[in-house]
Amino acid sequence: MTDPHPRKALVTGAAREGGIGKAIVARLEADGVKVVTLDRAPGCTYQADMSTDELPPLDDIDVYVANAGLTTMFGAAHSMSIDKWRKDLDVNLTGTFRVLQQCLPGMRERRYGRVVVISSTAGTQGMPAQVSYSTTKAGLLGLVKTVAAENVALGITANAVLPGMTASSGILSMPQDIQDAWLASMPNGFVDPVDIADAVAFFASPTARSVTGQFLTVDAGDGLNTRTVTSSVAQHH
Repeated sequence: MTDPHPRKALVTGAAREGGIGKAIVARLEADGVKVVTLDRAPGCTYQADMSTDELPPLDDIDVYVANAGLTTMFGAAHSMSIDKWRKDLDVNLTGTFRVLQQCLPGMRERRYGRVVVISSTAGTQGMPAQVSYSTTKAGLLGLVKTVAAENVALGITANAVLPGMTASSGILSMPQDIQDAWLASMPNGFVDPVDIADAVAFFASPTARSVTGQFLTVDAGDGLNTRTVTSSVAQHH
């Protein structure tokens, strides 16, 4: 539904074609939201590394969608290098927080704001060989709860969307045998980025004014106990 009172949104991590960020931008624009984007890659409104670079003024942002994050720092807890660990924390946690600090003062002054953080089911379930990624995604949930509590009386909400395995360009660029192995255990296949964008659009809307400090998992049922559904043996009975 088109918003009769146009808002201005910032979506980070929106440069990659086929990514969740692009889907979020398209969905918000369809709702009549003016959207600006920030990414370290070219093709966005603002090009910056949000963990280290000077950030643009963002005091006019009504909706902050924290989508940017690294997903490629692979390593198990017993062997991951400290440099890879720090890189994930710098971008996924510190970078997200730095942008948030640029947006919050204006939201607090206007007594209106929507903070929507893209976490992950890895933050609640863990992800073998991605210990730093899982840790940062769990940390974002603590950030959401705290920001929600600190601003609950100021017309500002903070919520998180937790995507499951999503058919983004990153996942679809993986070797086919790896994709097939994942799909074999998933009852409904990969999540469509559009489904993530729809969840974000709800949290970002004025109608979600009474919803804050909440986590919404969008995983197409992957977190359910569906062993009897996906088992090749059960499928023949």
